[in-house]
Amino acid sequence: MSRPLRLIGLSGSLRRASVNTGLLRAAAELLPAGAALEIADIGELPLFNEDLRLAGPLPAVQALKDRLAGADGVVFAVTEHNYTLSAALKNAIDWASRPPVESPLKGKPALLMGAGGALGTGRAQYHLRQVLVSLDMAVLNKPELLVPYAHQKFDAEGNLTDATVREQLRAQLEAFVAWARRVG
Repeated sequence: MSRPLRLIGLSGSLRRASVNTGLLRAAAELLPAGAALEIADIGELPLFNEDLRLAGPLPAVQALKDRLAGADGVVFAVTEHNYTLSAALKNAIDWASRPPVESPLKGKPALLMGAGGALGTGRAQYHLRQVLVSLDMAVLNKPELLVPYAHQKFDAEGNLTDATVREQLRAQLEAFVAWARRVG
């Protein structure tokens, strides 16, 4: 048996009752045996500023980079703001990817999912896919998970309540874990 697969989850939302963070919590529950998901908090990261980066490691940034470096893959729960990924998620990626030669993201398997409005964060996931390809991440193409009308599929605390979406999430996670073991 191979060693356990360690995954880090990044949610594009900072909301306490975020449906995208809830999607990551559900993912942690539904992962196949031999894989574990830890959700990283990106809310304490300062706005990316190259001067801050050059001044020395910031504790919140270094903690995120260390967690990403120790992970076998990254699961992104993509919040959509104004037809693209959220500033919070982009900021975390900007910090983690600098300097490029030391990026803990390079070469890592990545999984995209998201819950939102009528298109289920499809536009934001497409934009994020472009960003991750530029960082040399290996993004799983199929199956996709786009959860439309999230307000009908999560409770007030951001917990996934929809059985169909749970099964779609389980299938996506099974595909990702098998694929990440091959490419990672």
